Amino acid sequence: MTEQIDSPRDQGKTVAIVSYITFIGWIIAFILHNNNRTSLGAFHLRQSAFLYIIGAALSILRRISDNGALGFLLALAGIVLFIFWIMGIIRALNSEEKPLPIIGKTAQDILSGLK
Repeated sequence: MTEQIDSPRDQGKTVAIVSYITFIGWIIAFILHNNNRTSLGAFHLRQSAFLYIIGAALSILRRISDNGALGFLLALAGIVLFIFWIMGIIRALNSEEKPLPIIGKTAQDILSGLK
């Protein structure tokens, strides 16, 4: 029986997918990525980290909002963020390095130090 070793591209895909599975998953993906850096892994680490940052900010704002019109807008933003999260997972599964709509380019620019 021969032992199969994952190619660097496979390792990058694993990092990309795991990065979207909770913040703990992101930390695990970051550690895996540091052992074997790939452009796909780095790309999705940046995209998913930005989603987590925006999600945390929205959560804080929703807690301090008056739950009126602002609360409604923040809830809509949360739904959009969830859709972006699904899109990110699908793109990771397909090994695509395509930025998410609206926030993807900003994520790549702001988190460019994450390589």
